Amino acid sequence: MDHQCPSPMKATSNGIFQGDNPLDFALPLAILQICLVLVVTRGLAFLLRPLRQPRVIAEVIGGILLGPSALGRNKGYLNAVFPPKSITVLDTLANIGLLFFLFLAGLELDVKSLRQSGKKVLAIAVTGITLPFALGIGTSFILRGTINKGVNATAFLVFMGVALSITAFPVLARILAELKLLTTDVGRMAMSAAAINDVAAWILLALAIALSGDNLSPVVPLWVFLCGCGFVIGAYLIVPPIFKWISRRCHEGEPVDELYICATLAAVLAAGLVTDVIGIHVMFGAFVIGVLLPKEGPFAGVLVEKVEDLVSGLFLPLYFVSSGLKTNVATIQGIQSWGLLVLVIFTACFGKIVGTFIVSLLWRIPKNEALALGFLMNSKGLVELIVLNIGKDRKVLNDQTFAIMVMMALFTTFITTPLVLAVYKPAKMLSKGDYKHRRIERKNPNTELRILTCFRSSRNIPSVINLLEASRGTERGERLSVCAMHLMEFSERPSAILMVHKARHNGLPFWNKGQRSANHVVVAFEAFQQLSQVSVRPMTSISSLSDMHEDICITAEKKNIAMIILPYHKNLRLDGSFESTRPDFHLVNKRVLEHASCSVGIFVDRGLGGTAQISASNVSFSITVLYFGGHDDREALAYGTRMAEHPGVELTVIRFLVESDSSEEIVTIHTEGTSAATLVSADEEFLAAFRTSISDDSSIKYEEKTVRNVSETITILRDYSRCSLFLVGRRPDGVVPLALSQRIDCPELGPVGSLLTSPEYATTASVLVVQQYYDNLYANSSQQRDVASVPEN
Repeated sequence: MDHQCPSPMKATSNGIFQGDNPLDFALPLAILQICLVLVVTRGLAFLLRPLRQPRVIAEVIGGILLGPSALGRNKGYLNAVFPPKSITVLDTLANIGLLFFLFLAGLELDVKSLRQSGKKVLAIAVTGITLPFALGIGTSFILRGTINKGVNATAFLVFMGVALSITAFPVLARILAELKLLTTDVGRMAMSAAAINDVAAWILLALAIALSGDNLSPVVPLWVFLCGCGFVIGAYLIVPPIFKWISRRCHEGEPVDELYICATLAAVLAAGLVTDVIGIHVMFGAFVIGVLLPKEGPFAGVLVEKVEDLVSGLFLPLYFVSSGLKTNVATIQGIQSWGLLVLVIFTACFGKIVGTFIVSLLWRIPKNEALALGFLMNSKGLVELIVLNIGKDRKVLNDQTFAIMVMMALFTTFITTPLVLAVYKPAKMLSKGDYKHRRIERKNPNTELRILTCFRSSRNIPSVINLLEASRGTERGERLSVCAMHLMEFSERPSAILMVHKARHNGLPFWNKGQRSANHVVVAFEAFQQLSQVSVRPMTSISSLSDMHEDICITAEKKNIAMIILPYHKNLRLDGSFESTRPDFHLVNKRVLEHASCSVGIFVDRGLGGTAQISASNVSFSITVLYFGGHDDREALAYGTRMAEHPGVELTVIRFLVESDSSEEIVTIHTEGTSAATLVSADEEFLAAFRTSISDDSSIKYEEKTVRNVSETITILRDYSRCSLFLVGRRPDGVVPLALSQRIDCPELGPVGSLLTSPEYATTASVLVVQQYYDNLYANSSQQRDVASVPEN
């Protein structure tokens, strides 16, 4: 600080009653600053949500608003909340946050994937650095001639070059996840190129810092640079072996020894100290340790979870404020300054976008993907701010240049999401496919059945696999093809990005043929594939809950799926009742039922076939289809018939007929759009065909039961509560389901499904509730039927 040094602040006050103003003391003031920053940045993040902007944008803008550009014009506020003497404490806290955040950023960056990235990615990354760097040097001459006079020339050149050529790796990861591009080719290339770019930017930054000292002798930068290289090499030799040993001591599913966590965090701080002593910035050391930590095994994940919320939640926003306090947008005045701002933004975007675009085209990447890549590589973020702040602290950039560069970083990141959305919409490229088999009921039952099964956690897997085993039908499994989709929820935390990496490495078919992957999900499906010769393709969908259903429906469309099987959103408790752990999944299921372009089944799992996976020879399931009438019931029966071909499955079909007591009850059926006669005749035809086909099959029993009311129906159902699986339609026709629908507690299971899962109906049988895919012809009648089945009271 240039002015006379204010007396240092004491840490804590004696309280307001002893006449102390808490804001004159370091700790209360720091707490106030943290809370203020959090409120402002989170509020902005909430407002920017609809624009799909990453949180970094809100944090940078929040910092600028709290600084001298907006609120800080009121000097009273600035001196009360951010007085000059508090800045040291603020910066110290902010840099601790930054230190650990860059350690996490280093953890997110996977060196293995850098080694494997091909020439294409390398070419894109190199162009994405060199062209903007060259343009940055060009711009720096113009800036030095106009507003940034009298600074160290070489340092300014390098700083400008670095500032224009950075791609923010963590920000890019979040943007890609938000746009659902992580697992696409574009996403993979962008991530790998950004990772290479990141590493290169750090090296250049170290160089820029080494050059920017106030020293007189030219030997000093050389020493700094050599010591920096020495540090990296030393760390490379020492760190990985130690941490490999640690991560071997940590096993999946067991708590990690707290000593290891503590040692790691201490190592991060120590590395920061070493690099600070050398004279490159503290964060450099933390980043290097993060990159060198082995990513396999549970250790890295646990470490991230321990550190991320405190760091990126509390301390990191302080860095944006300490940066915002240095940014005064008001210094950009006059035509010349605004002209330079436009120039800087133009050169930054031009270098990145055009460079990436042209190289991508040379590598024969389609035009829209190449453009999207260019826009993605243009996103800046935290690292950019760090570069600018170091430049400002080292007096390489003056106020005006700094403000111009911050605005440039903000603008380029802000336009990334809208531009990519405009150019490249992978979901849109999928028009409605025209495949035939969108349901199980079909003219020729011997065609291939394609099922998409979704699961959220590993607890549903054995039952799902047993269900698939039964669906296989005949001895030969070629007629069943399965996509297994692991639904993961995405958030903006570093741990979510790590999860994405794991999924990305396993590729979309989840496993690599070479190494046995540790993922037990995959192992289960692999075993099932080998035992039963069913082709299984595991995939992962990582998305926020609000648009998970899009992922499911689009995948079903792409893979020509006939039936999507979703897990019920409540989990089974030990006492046999269901508890809702995540009500949000309930909405996912509802949306899939609305939007899917094929049949959908909701699987209420009560441990089908026990908790172990059963081999084909040991399967013995008794499956009951409850048939009231209607499309969904026909679909359920078609599925049941298919399962009955399996040697270990016994199928019982119960058809419920209503005994006509009074004429009124019959009238209710006729209130539907399609006359009940046509529906009934369709049911009759279907059942007649079914009965002729099973006449010689001993494993299928067909029974007709005549019931008068709901209680009789429930009594009949009680006789069958010992079976393994109930197949029911979601919207059955007839009087009994209509009466049952008075007590629905879960609309997506329909009346009968709700009854079978309700606590008063005791059974150990799992339930699969089926909704058949309707063509447009059926849509009207189904809506009217829904209206008909709404209870009056």
